[in-house]
Amino acid sequence: MSTQKLWGGRFTETGAKYVDDFGASISFDQLLAAEDIAGSLAHVKMLKKTGILPAADVDQIVAGLETLAERQKQGKLEFSTVNEDIHMNIESLLTEEIGPVAGKLHTARSRNDQVATDFHLYLKHQLPLILDRLHELETVLVDKASENVETVMPGYTHLQHAQPISYAHYLLAYYQMFKRDMERFEFNLKHTDISPLGAAALAGTTFPIDREYSAKLLGFSEVYHNSLDAVSDRDFVLEFLSNASILMMHLSRFCEEIVSWSSYEFKYISLSDQFSTGSSIMPQKKNPDMAELIRGKSGRVYGNLMGLLTVMKGIPLAYNKDLQEDKEGAFDTVTTVLTSLHVFTGMLATLTVNEDRMADATTNDFSNATELADYLANKGIPFREAHAIVGKLVLDGLKKQRPLQDIPLKEYQSISPLIQKDVYHDLNAKVAVERRHSLGGTGFDQIRQELQRAQTQLSAYQSDAIVSLSI
Repeated sequence: MSTQKLWGGRFTETGAKYVDDFGASISFDQLLAAEDIAGSLAHVKMLKKTGILPAADVDQIVAGLETLAERQKQGKLEFSTVNEDIHMNIESLLTEEIGPVAGKLHTARSRNDQVATDFHLYLKHQLPLILDRLHELETVLVDKASENVETVMPGYTHLQHAQPISYAHYLLAYYQMFKRDMERFEFNLKHTDISPLGAAALAGTTFPIDREYSAKLLGFSEVYHNSLDAVSDRDFVLEFLSNASILMMHLSRFCEEIVSWSSYEFKYISLSDQFSTGSSIMPQKKNPDMAELIRGKSGRVYGNLMGLLTVMKGIPLAYNKDLQEDKEGAFDTVTTVLTSLHVFTGMLATLTVNEDRMADATTNDFSNATELADYLANKGIPFREAHAIVGKLVLDGLKKQRPLQDIPLKEYQSISPLIQKDVYHDLNAKVAVERRHSLGGTGFDQIRQELQRAQTQLSAYQSDAIVSLSI
């Protein structure tokens, strides 16, 4: 491979190796090799269509690029830091393959629009994979919820027992979060699906290029309409990192509860051995390490978002070398999100729900206090007065270690003769859950309606994952 800088015509000195190494990005942007070759194929075919390059030259360049593409698929391309980045490496390899005619490929193009195009293509191909993983997770959530509509558990506020709810209702809350995540990534696709190719360095070009044609070849639905913006925009990457951070936050919250609920104190769920680890010293341990790792990796993704926001905050138009720092965090985030979703989905699908333990937790916890207050309010007692009455009963019950459903009817009637035997029906935790029929509530009928709605949404999903970069 040539060691002569392709841009070195006006230079009389070469940089030291450590300077070259510091400025080079090939160690990570080689991940864009397939996208870079695809972009070059689209560009040179456009040069042929517009007559900017002779057909014979284009055909030779296309053949060379296709050879490189095949070698890239086989993992046989070798890159050098001397050629700095993936673009110069591919051009140098192409020159070795077909000779000096390779130098015509860069006509009417700059590395500035080239790298932006590669990055757009990369995220355009990765986002559908993330959406597929999210769809898999949502499917498992809905399946798990369908199995647990009448599984009753404590609902929490402030991590204190609040009111009994259905475990399915809890799971469907996360379904709604992940559904919003999908919508954000789908919108992200809109801003990723724009071609910068043809913006050149920053001002466009004097050659009679056809940007719409090259965009069409690459599968872009739109082109940038300002060349300055085209080469310097990284909003689509920031959107991705922001969306990924919100997704990881949702996964982290879920993992926090999995860690807690699989503990000896809660015992609400049991994790499969496949997604647990042991201790090197304590034989009894079964640790929820996968949940903890996903919870920890949320910070990694947040860091990638903050890193790029900080890089971007002071960059003047148009391209600056700072933008070389836009890729590693995005590449890392793609890998982190895809693997976290895959592991989490498997962990959720295989966990065991301890229904009896969940139900027992609602028996003596006074989470039916609101039911009693509502009961009194329905009998005509002002709610504030009913609230005060029940509060005193709870205080007395805590002292006597006696739950509300164990208070004798005679004692209830000494408080108010309006209280009848039917109060014990309302104080049953399962009944308390079942009766909450308001839209979006935890009532079993409401949950079944929401499950039908979710299943309809899931069945309407169509994967757009791209499996080929052939042009």
